[in-house]
Amino acid sequence: MLWERLPSSNGCSLCNVRMQTLPCTRLLAPQSHIRCRVEAPLQSTHQLSGWRRSSRGRGGGVQVHCVQALERPSKESRAVSRDDIRPPHREIPDSSIRTEDLILPQFDRALGSVELIVAGAGPSGLAVAERVSQAGFRVCVIDPAPLAHWPNNYGVWVDEFAAMGLDDCLDHIWNRAEVFLDNKHDDKKQLSRPYGRVDRPRLKRKLLNKCIAQGVTFQVAKVEGVQHKDGGSHVVCSDGTRIRGCMVLDATGHARKLVEYDKPFDPGYQGAYGIMAEVESHPFATDAMLFMDWRDDHTTSDPEMQESNRKLPTFLYAMPFSDTRLFLEETSLVARPAVPFEELKQRLDARLAHYGIRIKKIEEDEYCLIPMGGVLPRVPQRVLGIGGTAGMVHPSTGYMVSRMLGAVPVLADSIVEQLCKASDRASDSHQQLGGQTEEETAALSAAVWHSIWPVERIRQRAFFSFGMDVLLKLDLSETRQFFAAFFALSDFHWQGFLSARLSFIELIGFGLSLFAKSSNEARLNLLVKGLPGLAGMLFGLLRTIGYEDRMLGKEERHE
Repeated sequence: MLWERLPSSNGCSLCNVRMQTLPCTRLLAPQSHIRCRVEAPLQSTHQLSGWRRSSRGRGGGVQVHCVQALERPSKESRAVSRDDIRPPHREIPDSSIRTEDLILPQFDRALGSVELIVAGAGPSGLAVAERVSQAGFRVCVIDPAPLAHWPNNYGVWVDEFAAMGLDDCLDHIWNRAEVFLDNKHDDKKQLSRPYGRVDRPRLKRKLLNKCIAQGVTFQVAKVEGVQHKDGGSHVVCSDGTRIRGCMVLDATGHARKLVEYDKPFDPGYQGAYGIMAEVESHPFATDAMLFMDWRDDHTTSDPEMQESNRKLPTFLYAMPFSDTRLFLEETSLVARPAVPFEELKQRLDARLAHYGIRIKKIEEDEYCLIPMGGVLPRVPQRVLGIGGTAGMVHPSTGYMVSRMLGAVPVLADSIVEQLCKASDRASDSHQQLGGQTEEETAALSAAVWHSIWPVERIRQRAFFSFGMDVLLKLDLSETRQFFAAFFALSDFHWQGFLSARLSFIELIGFGLSLFAKSSNEARLNLLVKGLPGLAGMLFGLLRTIGYEDRMLGKEERHE
């Protein structure tokens, strides 16, 4: 066997964030490889049918994604409804997607163990794997299809992706966004904040190539479970393989495959039904992204739909790529229980008919459900989490992609720091890394969880959850009043709120400014309907008293 001292990294190539210099040693061994394919968008005028499970662009929710096989209609063809082109329920064959060959290093079973096991090959899982491996530790990513196409329509604010060095992974950018609040023509908000759609194949290739360059290995299998014993964690795979790791990261999204909760998970839900469509024409500006359209004049001919929409309002979210191609999504911001998909589809049908949008072809059909808010995982615990498994979805908006990728440097560097400490202790006692006790390993995980959820983040999340509780109680008129005040705030406040970058003290200022910008009627609604959520937030804040001391105490006992 060959041991090599790796050069320490002074920065992260993914997000340009300077990291602590942590020189480490890793074991180099011959690796077998698997040849796989990373998928690029299909360029043909034909699309093959199938259903795919994915996560939504703005957040990361459970989503069913289908692609319909249709010839491009002739000019004489009538417009078709979605009922006419409902796809059969079957998987998309690999041959239907143009691919680029990649070789993924396969996990060597002869080694038996690694320092970090990552369950899930999504964006955050791959980013953490690359960064930890860059520091010199052995990392294995377990996923049943590590190179499967990401069908998610990720929509992000451009400044967030640019700050992480990922602006080259956007395939379309709108220089502004629009919000329609009411049926009045002049009741429109212009948001001077560029918005983009993520180029999913490019992002995946970028992250995978970084992993390959740093020596990350892959196990093509499902994670069935994990057992913690003898100072390590043993992950059981669907193919019978057992892999031992010093630490395990659950990056499986809202499946929450390994992370444990000690209280019932009762979130609100953001539901959406969307289509990527070719149309004859549409009324939207192609240089602007339609962020929210709360108009309801499409329901006036259907009193039942109008009343339902009044009680549980939904809005249109649209990405126009050209005069004849766009993504349309009818969205329920948050509800408990979720607005049924069939109702969302009916509202979208009515809206498109009212806007005179005639569909020529549907390329993708999406069903999305994002859990928002709810309890956090049990903290600390042996399995680490990121993204949906760690409660990182914005409780008030459903945004997650930028939040979880932005959390990668903090999480990965904390893992590296704890592994280096364990490595130093093992070296001092002439042992191999991985020989620590159960108590010592638990302390390593506790320190990482503390980096993921410091007290400031917990208090921030309590405020966001308070916001969700208020939104759950607002009808259509009250929702319009809320967003009229929200988008009248300074860019610092409304952008900071959506991007989850306001501190708790700044959020208090945000709340006071929102109240000041609101109409008298809206203020009364906020007071009356916000009291239960306010009480819940205050109770949550009380629980953070002494949190830092409790977490630090668990870490310091093993320094």
